[in-house]
Amino acid sequence: MIQKRQLGQGGPMVGAVALGTMNFLGTYGPADPNASLRCMAECVDMGIDHIDTSDVYGAGGAEELLARFLKTHGDRVTLATKGGITRQPDHPFDNSDAYLTRALEASLKRMQVERVDLYYVHRRQADHPIEETMQTLLRLRDQGKIGAIGLSEVAPSTLERAAAVGPVAAVQSEYSLWTRQPELGLVDACARHGAAMVAFSPMGRGAFADMPPDPAAFAPGDLRATMPRFQPENWARNLIRLRAFGDLARDMGESSASLAIAWVLSRAPHVIALPGSRDIAHWRQLARGAQLDLTEEQLTRIDGLLPAGWAHGPRYGGAMAVGPESYC
Repeated sequence: MIQKRQLGQGGPMVGAVALGTMNFLGTYGPADPNASLRCMAECVDMGIDHIDTSDVYGAGGAEELLARFLKTHGDRVTLATKGGITRQPDHPFDNSDAYLTRALEASLKRMQVERVDLYYVHRRQADHPIEETMQTLLRLRDQGKIGAIGLSEVAPSTLERAAAVGPVAAVQSEYSLWTRQPELGLVDACARHGAAMVAFSPMGRGAFADMPPDPAAFAPGDLRATMPRFQPENWARNLIRLRAFGDLARDMGESSASLAIAWVLSRAPHVIALPGSRDIAHWRQLARGAQLDLTEEQLTRIDGLLPAGWAHGPRYGGAMAVGPESYC
């Protein structure tokens, strides 16, 4: 079983590696729902008992798939979902009381549950005061529909304002060996306010697998095909370092995936890694990462090979770059 970490001050103890469901219905190519269900069941048996989803994953399909899983495993997991993305080009985010209330009710109906343990605002609506959003979330918590409040892709200043209104249990942000912006204030802000820092895409969307992906072979609809770091010129440069990281992992007697997860978890005791995979063998490597305690010498070797800022290309481009708050 993997190590446990607390999901926010006073929150439940959950596996240090959580299970993300964004790709369980094809975000990174075609997916078999039944295989995804089997994968989730095996993950829970390994101690990966915190499941994260959203109302926009598969246009609600991921939540519907989870309903089937929760019927048999619901008492063994801590469940999180997210709302606030509308998919409307002229109004992509909505944090209003009316919208978030409807979004949560729809999520609960799809998952066939009466409450979720953690509910995130998936993206902050810039022109809607975070204080008003927190009042909505506190009301939903007091009504027993959510257990705790989360924020996603926000700046430390937004967390500070939100925490002045009520407790924030978790902040979700991309964090990995090639995306290190949270180190510039967010990891520390989470610690100050008693929030877990939930690091999504800690595997760089597959970049830190033992065999890095071939962008030329991405299936139709694979989200990574739109991301600058996977574009030919940037990828050719990034692949050199990724292969060197694979060599380093093998020299340490570990898989690239295990070492990448161990590095993320080494950042602070309140960091929880949130990868996503449909391959149970890969999940065993990810769980192994939560069992490693990297030495200072190992961390120094990793940092020497992959220092902050080494990756070529921004993590997002185009419409995807709109919404995550920048703070440096």
